[in-house]
Amino acid sequence: MTASKPYAELRGRHILLGVSGGIAAYKSVELVRLLKKAGTDVQVLMTPDASRFITPLTLGTVSGRPVLTDIFPEAEDGSWTRHISLGRWADVFVIAPATAQTLAKMAGGFCDNILTATALAARCPLLVCPAMDEDMLVHPATQRNIDALCTYGHSVMPPTYGSLASGLVGQGRLPEPEEIMQRILEMIAADKGGADPAHRDLENIRVLVTAGPTREHVDPVRFLSNPSSGKMGFALAEAAARRGAAVTLICGPAHLDTPPHVERINVESAEEMHDAVMAHREANIVIMAAAVADYAPMERATQKIKKGSGNMVLHLRRTPDILYALQQRRAEGQLLVGFAMETSEGLENARKKLHDKNMDWIVLNMLTAESGFETETNRITLLNRNGHEEALPMMSKREAAEIILDRITSTSDRPAA
Repeated sequence: MTASKPYAELRGRHILLGVSGGIAAYKSVELVRLLKKAGTDVQVLMTPDASRFITPLTLGTVSGRPVLTDIFPEAEDGSWTRHISLGRWADVFVIAPATAQTLAKMAGGFCDNILTATALAARCPLLVCPAMDEDMLVHPATQRNIDALCTYGHSVMPPTYGSLASGLVGQGRLPEPEEIMQRILEMIAADKGGADPAHRDLENIRVLVTAGPTREHVDPVRFLSNPSSGKMGFALAEAAARRGAAVTLICGPAHLDTPPHVERINVESAEEMHDAVMAHREANIVIMAAAVADYAPMERATQKIKKGSGNMVLHLRRTPDILYALQQRRAEGQLLVGFAMETSEGLENARKKLHDKNMDWIVLNMLTAESGFETETNRITLLNRNGHEEALPMMSKREAAEIILDRITSTSDRPAA
């Protein structure tokens, strides 16, 4: 990769890189090298234990700046407040690797070293890249700390699957430096509210997204529906448009602003959504994120139904199965992605839906107080037809949208333009 093209948007940016004490610290050298090649100004911060894995001299030589390891420097020049000034200087603060100890300190607001103190004071976007053995990663305490960082507004880049320092194989590897670079690029583009020309990987691709609930009217003043806000679907539409796709968003009743460069089609009922989707079914990628009602009243009263003295019996009929209709008339090379909201036996139900509806990918979302309807965050699991299953930590719906698009548009699954 050359700095002049893929990472042009990073030139002149100020990047803080925090390195904590894990074996993955060796990757920080390559990350600094890539950042410098892209024309950024990099300041490295290290926890005391990080120097057990890689020397400050090495990172200082590559970055061209002395590495900061102490919160209280020996010089009496006022630099003891540098954790404040650095937090204002940086465009992005990246912590890679972030150990379980560092995650715990950040989640709890502890600031006993230069890295955690600067993280607590930083005003810039913060990207946390956990790396540790899988057993440590999946421990409820670590997951709680990751969830806390997400609620603070920080971005968490999930670790990858592979060989671990313990000799085991599992989730916990630090993503490759090139992947971290791409996330930094996306964060800077999102922070300035513009489209990132270095990550327009969906040019000439047509994407259809559904979002929000449907309403199935009983009479003119009552309807059956669900609490879907449409936030996940809107985040997907926005991310796809930012990547250069021609995006059509078909949404039920949702009080959200239309993302830039997205064609929006408003519908109300499941039948209306079915008709709109089928009219745009030739898209290269179809992402069905809407919470479509499975049932509707057999008859819709033309006048308000008055309350009687007894109970009312409501007869329901099945609504159109949009996913089934899509796969029955599927365009050649089309990528079909569905969503599954579950409250129990999530993986079993998601696998069945993936198979029965002949989808390429399905996004499983277990309903909790922090994940699902009307929330800002999601904890999702991605499954595909080849047997890949990937559970992600709690993150914002905007971050989840980026990861969903990353996975479904990987080389092996990418649709033809």
